[in-house]
Amino acid sequence: MAYDVVVIGTGPGGYVCAIKAAQLGLKTAVVEKRETFGGTCLNIGCIPSKALLHASEMLAEAQHSFDTLGVEVEPKLNLGKMMAHKDATVTSNVNGVAFLFKKNKIDSFRGTGRVVSAGKVSVTADDGSVQEIEAKNIVIATGSDVAGIPGVKVDFDENVIVSSTGALSLPKVPENLIVVGGGVIGLELGSVWARLGAKVTVVEYLDSILGGMDGEVAKQFQRMLAKQGFTFKLGSKVTGVAKNGKGASVTFEPVKGGDAETIEADVVLVATGRSPYTEGLGLKEAGVEMDERGRVKTDGHLRTNVPGIYAIGDVIAGPMLAHKAEDEGVAVAEIIAGQAGHVNYDVIPGVVYTSPEIASVGKTEEELKKAGIEYKVGKFPFTANGRARAMLHTDGFVKILADKATDKVLGAHIVGFGAGEMIHEAAVLMEFGGSSEDLGRTCHAHPTMSEAVKEAAMATFFKPIHI
Repeated sequence: MAYDVVVIGTGPGGYVCAIKAAQLGLKTAVVEKRETFGGTCLNIGCIPSKALLHASEMLAEAQHSFDTLGVEVEPKLNLGKMMAHKDATVTSNVNGVAFLFKKNKIDSFRGTGRVVSAGKVSVTADDGSVQEIEAKNIVIATGSDVAGIPGVKVDFDENVIVSSTGALSLPKVPENLIVVGGGVIGLELGSVWARLGAKVTVVEYLDSILGGMDGEVAKQFQRMLAKQGFTFKLGSKVTGVAKNGKGASVTFEPVKGGDAETIEADVVLVATGRSPYTEGLGLKEAGVEMDERGRVKTDGHLRTNVPGIYAIGDVIAGPMLAHKAEDEGVAVAEIIAGQAGHVNYDVIPGVVYTSPEIASVGKTEEELKKAGIEYKVGKFPFTANGRARAMLHTDGFVKILADKATDKVLGAHIVGFGAGEMIHEAAVLMEFGGSSEDLGRTCHAHPTMSEAVKEAAMATFFKPIHI
C-alpha cells in the first residue's frame, strides 16, 4: 500500500504531524521502534518528570508550608506510590496517542524505520523481519538521545551512573546526588530528589546555570536553589565519572585553570544535553544532507535537499522542545497538503519546571545588547502580589523587555509559581506584535498571579501601581 505520508517516530512532533496529516485527508502511517507511542517525551521525559516534580512539590508544601496555612499533618514519603503515579500518568498519555491514531485511521508499523530512498521506507521488526512501505512523503521525526560528556567515557548503568531515564526510576532516595550539567534537565531532576531528601551538587562547565537564558533570571534562580540546599561547582570541566565501592565519583577541574577535584555520591546524574537521533536511518545513503552537529539540514519549509523527505523536531536546528516539534509537525503536514504551514521561531516559550518555575519567550537582555537593539525593561516582584502572599509563593519576579522606540514587546521572563502558565499571555501578545502598553492596559482579574505580568508591563511603558 502506498501512503501520502509516512512519519518515522511518534514523539510530540511525529504523532502531531501524523494526526494533522490525517485530518487534512492524507493517507498516513507511522513507524515506531518502541512498544508504546509518544517518544522520549511521553515515555521517559517530559511527562514522567512532571509527575515526579508535582508530587515532590506537594510533599515539600506539606513539610514547609502547611503549618503556616493552618493545616496540621505529618507528611511522609512513599516512593513506591509516587513512582506508581508517574507510571500511571505515562500509561494514560501513551494510550491516548494510540487512541488518536485509531480515531484518525492512521496505520502503525512497529520496528526500526530506515529511509531506503525517496518514496520508500523499510521497517525492521524486533524479530528481524523487514517490510517496505511506499510513501509519497517521508517525515523524519526521530527525536534525540542522551549526549553524554564530550571527551569523557561514561558507562551508564542507570542505577549508579544514570541518564535522565534512570533518574526517573531510582529505587530509593540517594543521600548524595551529583548532577553533571546545570541545564533544564539536570535542575528539574535534581529538584525532585532534593525535595525528597538528597543532598544535590551541580557541576557545570559554564560560569552560570541555565546557559542561554536571561542572565538576571539565572543568577537569581541560582540563589533560590542554594537556599533549597543545592551546592554548585560552576566553571568546572568534568574529566572523569567512575563507579566506586559505594557509589560513583566525579572528577573535574576549573575551566580557567587550577587543581582537579574529585567528589563522591551515591548516584551521579549526567545531564549534559541531548544529540539528534539519526543513526541507522539511512539518511546519508539516501543523499540527505546533514550539518556539522549531525542534524538534518532543512529549508524554511522543513524540506531536506531530497524531494519528498522532510524533518522536524530535535533532529533539525533549533531548541529541543516538544512544543517546537509539535508546531513543526503541524506545519509540515499543512505544507505537504498544499497549505502554507509556518512556525514563528521568535515566539517559542521555554519553561523550567522547578520550584519556582522559570518561563521565558523571545529575546534576553544579553541577546538584545549583542544585536545593538535599544530596549527598555519593566520588572515586578511577586512579593508585591496579593495572591502570591496568600499562597506563600512570593519568590521571583516578572521582567518585560520592549523596543525603546516602538514599545513592541521583544521578550518576557518570569521566575515564580506557575510561571509556565503565565508566560503564554506574553507569547500571544508577541505573536500579534503587541506593545507593553497593550498588555499593561489589559484588565487582569484580581487577585491573580498574572497581575504581576500586567504590573511589569506597566513598569515597562510608564510606572507600576503596587511598588
